[in-house]
Formats: sequence, structure tokens, C-alpha cells
Amino acid sequence: MIEYSTFSLTARCPHTGMFGIAVATRVPAVGAAVPHLRAGVGAIASQARTNPYIGVHGLELLASGATVEAVRDAIVAWDPDIEERQFALVDGSARATAFTGAETKAHAGHRIGEGFAAAGNLLTGPEVLDSMVASFADSVDDALADRLLRALEAGQAAGGDARGKQSAALHLVDRESYPYLDLRVDEHSDPIDELRRVYGVWREVFGPHLSSRPTRAELEERTGVPGPSLAR
Repeated sequence: MIEYSTFSLTARCPHTGMFGIAVATRVPAVGAAVPHLRAGVGAIASQARTNPYIGVHGLELLASGATVEAVRDAIVAWDPDIEERQFALVDGSARATAFTGAETKAHAGHRIGEGFAAAGNLLTGPEVLDSMVASFADSVDDALADRLLRALEAGQAAGGDARGKQSAALHLVDRESYPYLDLRVDEHSDPIDELRRVYGVWREVFGPHLSSRPTRAELEERTGVPGPSLAR
């Protein structure tokens, strides 16, 4: 299995209720494996010797009403290779927790705050997570996407992944079932800088039109049904 030894920040915006995850690593396509988000439910980053079902099952448990601590404990009890895993989760009440297995590669650890969790393994040192948390805390009035991207940049400036750089991702959900933002740099010599550039393009091209995207409530009001059905 590919090991997404990496650093990430998982968060809920206190102003909008959006969930977001920013992540970077020295293997390709980190955005395809680590971030798991569901609007109105929560966000989970599954990394180290990554088990995607931590994100899949974790979101299902959060959606059922379980607390983040209960979800964390259930995952720890269920996964037979849990000591090789690392994951972080945040719920709709801005509660956060994380787990770093004893067999994840040093430097490994996590930091928990109000509405966020930073986690990393195979890092150059603890300053990576400390820098991410400081950046995130200093920008509380800014948009979640900007806060996450700046935290990722701060983590990289502090050393980042001890092996180097290759991919990065920024994923957000708002109120709808589809992503608010899903940007990925899958293979690049400087992926976070490239993610910053792509984010700027996205904001310029799509930012003015985000409010025109269809919503579930609007479609149900106009059609009279919650969704399409097969003709009988």
C-alpha cells in the first residue's frame, strides 16, 4: 500500500460551517486518498499507511450522530493495522480529534484546536505542525480556503515532508452534496506553490459565479420532488 506520509490540516469554518482539508506530501496524487468530507457532517484526513475506509466509515458514523471521540475510538478498535495509521476529524459542532499510531514514521504527531486538527508524519520536525497551527490561528477572520492554504504554506516553509515535495490538495464542502472546491496538484516539483496558482485561477474564473450553482432546495422547490426517478 502507498504510504501517504504527509502533513494536513482539517477544519470547520466558524463563520460559514464549511469543512475543508489541505494536504501535501512527497508521493503523487495525495488528493485522491487522504481527504474525506461530507457537507453538514464533517471532514476526515486519513494518512500515513492510508486506509481510505477510515474516511468512508468515519463519515457514516458522524452522520449517525456519534461524537468525534466515539468515532475515533471505534476506528481504533476496528482497524487491525491501526498503529500504522494516522487520521484527524472534525464534526459539525467544531469538535476535533486525531490519532497517531505508534508505528507511524517520525517525526509524527498531531495538534488539536477549536474546530481544527493538524496532523503529520515523516516530517522534518514538530515545527511543521506548530507553524501550521500558528498560521491557521492568526487568520481566523479570513475565508477557510485561504486559511488552509496559508497553513499548508507555513508547514512547508517549516520543513514539510522530510522526503521532499510532490503533490498537494485543497478540498472544501459547503451546504450542498457536491464539493465547493476540489483542487489537486498530483505531480509537481513545487506542488504547494502550484496549488496557490491554481487556486488564484479558480477564484478569478469561478468565484463570481459560485452563487449561481444549483442548490438541492431550489431544485426540489422547482420540480416538486427531491430528485430524479426512473420512469415506470
